[in-house]
Amino acid sequence: MPKHLLEKAKTLEPLHPNKSTGLFGGESSGILNWNDIAYPHWYKIYKRLIGNYWQADEVNMSGDVRQFSSLTEAEKEAYLRIIGLLSTLDGPQTRTALLLSLYATDVSVQSIMAVIAQQEAVHNESYSYVLSSVVSLDEQNESFQLGRKDPALLKRNKHLIEQYNSFVEEPSMENILKTMVYTSLLEGMFFYSGFAFFYHLARNNKMVGTSTMISYINRDELEHGRFIAELFRATLAENPVFNTKTFTDWVYTHVEKSVDLEMEWSTYVLTDINGIDLDEMAGYIKYRANKMLRMMGLSEIYPEYTENPMKWIRAYVDNFDGTKTDFFEQKSRQYTKTSDLNGFDDL
Repeated sequence: MPKHLLEKAKTLEPLHPNKSTGLFGGESSGILNWNDIAYPHWYKIYKRLIGNYWQADEVNMSGDVRQFSSLTEAEKEAYLRIIGLLSTLDGPQTRTALLLSLYATDVSVQSIMAVIAQQEAVHNESYSYVLSSVVSLDEQNESFQLGRKDPALLKRNKHLIEQYNSFVEEPSMENILKTMVYTSLLEGMFFYSGFAFFYHLARNNKMVGTSTMISYINRDELEHGRFIAELFRATLAENPVFNTKTFTDWVYTHVEKSVDLEMEWSTYVLTDINGIDLDEMAGYIKYRANKMLRMMGLSEIYPEYTENPMKWIRAYVDNFDGTKTDFFEQKSRQYTKTSDLNGFDDL
């Protein structure tokens, strides 16, 4: 594959057309008219994204503050480790979205990526907010150190880190495409064993505030994953030289590696959690991988997992409309805004 390095898009190029001639490596004036863009339906994606606006400290954590001490030791440890995982994944996403936008020569992509970057920043803030609600500053800091120190987490993130850094060092079209593959997997699969843990707690009437927060993050990630998969397909269609067996084999190989690492991580972090079936979780991870492959225009690689084996999760994440009803409790899961930080006025 050619290794031509892309230049960052110019801010304004008045001699170029407003409608971009290419998503990356094309020409565009830098002026955005949403009624004159190369992929008109992306305006709907932009509108859905900005319609998802929320803030971390509007979620009432007072119940979780009272309840955390009553969790089992295994649940507490998994809670802190998974928050550490999620923060490790979401932190770099703000920068990665911005880096992709710097090389995008379609201004609509730049704008959508700006919204995605902002939402990823909110997600990372929410992990700090959640931990500040339930544990001391020392314990918070320890959880956020896991991404740097925990051998299982470092192994889990190794390939993702390598690809993201390769894009920084060599901003080629190939690395942009590969980074989008990993971003699609991150948004659509890597988070999900962690999300499932918090939904499992809420299913058992535990830490419902945290679960509500995760639901809002999950809703955003579904939109991010959908757009990145579309951007990947469109970029590949515009650059058919990369649409080769060698490249698709690379994608399938790295999806399989990612699935294996995710299953290994979920076993490591959830093995002592009562009520979570690790075989079912492995099936769910494969189901999510299949889904992301389909969204990227590729074939499924786990034909036995075309249906969600953890259907109870649908109560928390499918068809999210902002007033989600908990399947088991039949209570509104729309977040409750509080006047003071973390809802401590309700204690």
